[in-house]
Amino acid sequence: MIIAIDGPAASGKGTLARRIAAHFGYQCLDTGLLYRAVARDLRAAEQPLDNVEAAEWAARSLDPATLDDIGLRHPGVGEAASVVAKIPQVRAALLAFQRDFAAQEPGAVLDGRDIGTVVCPNADVKLFINADVEVRARRRFEELSGRGEPVTYDRVLETIKARDARDSGRADAPMSIAADALLLDTTNLDIEAAFDAAVGLIKRKIGQQD
Repeated sequence: MIIAIDGPAASGKGTLARRIAAHFGYQCLDTGLLYRAVARDLRAAEQPLDNVEAAEWAARSLDPATLDDIGLRHPGVGEAASVVAKIPQVRAALLAFQRDFAAQEPGAVLDGRDIGTVVCPNADVKLFINADVEVRARRRFEELSGRGEPVTYDRVLETIKARDARDSGRADAPMSIAADALLLDTTNLDIEAAFDAAVGLIKRKIGQQD
């Protein structure tokens, strides 16, 4: 069983992916961490983020054991990751890793921006999670300020809009909604309501009853 979850930044897809995986007893992969890790390793090697050769090397040399690095959650790393993610050679290098993860039994949940369209186009269930950009910015602002980071709402909103534009406009594997994806708008939903709605969509798709 493969559940693909896509959507823009701060839509809630990561939290939903983890909770859905725990609910069904599946493994979970935040594929964005892969690109964050590549960006981290490029910076550690003092290489420019747009150095194609160095970025491809970092992607092929990535150590999965380092994906639990708390530093990968820093917003600056997320911005760097969106730059690295535009490089086709990086995406190609990470594709096999993601597909191998998805093939695990009894199932896997992967979240990202091209899971249902590129990484796992034959996924059993595809969800596209979205929310109004202002709501997403408010969520991210509250998350970051709650950790004591010096941010402003306007800056977070500007950053998310720029991230959306990069993710949707890149030439290779842009963020888009798969034709057979189930849409879930979390604008007016808290995490509990969003989780219940997502599980309901998944169960209906695979024919399970409560």
